[in-house]
Amino acid sequence: MTKEALNKSDLIERIALKNPHLAEPLVEEAVRIMIDQMIDTLSSDDRIEIRGFGSFALHHRDPRVGRNPKTGKSVDVAAKSVPHFKPGKALRDAVNEQVK
Repeated sequence: MTKEALNKSDLIERIALKNPHLAEPLVEEAVRIMIDQMIDTLSSDDRIEIRGFGSFALHHRDPRVGRNPKTGKSVDVAAKSVPHFKPGKALRDAVNEQVK
């Protein structure tokens, strides 16, 4: 059972359809601003919490020695920060209801 992903343009279209009083370019700008704000917040190492949906935070990974799977040679992997999403209870419950 393969389902298609909801991409940004689909999201904009759905929001515009549910809110006919808002022009699609206005919805597109609002979505862009929201995503930009989320990126800026995470880039500043701050946390984002949306009650009922979930939270976004950075997980910091230390530098390590990895292996090139093709050659088996050691490779230095630099430290990095990766975005992490933790779903909220309402989202988990809603998703689990769909699974039942």
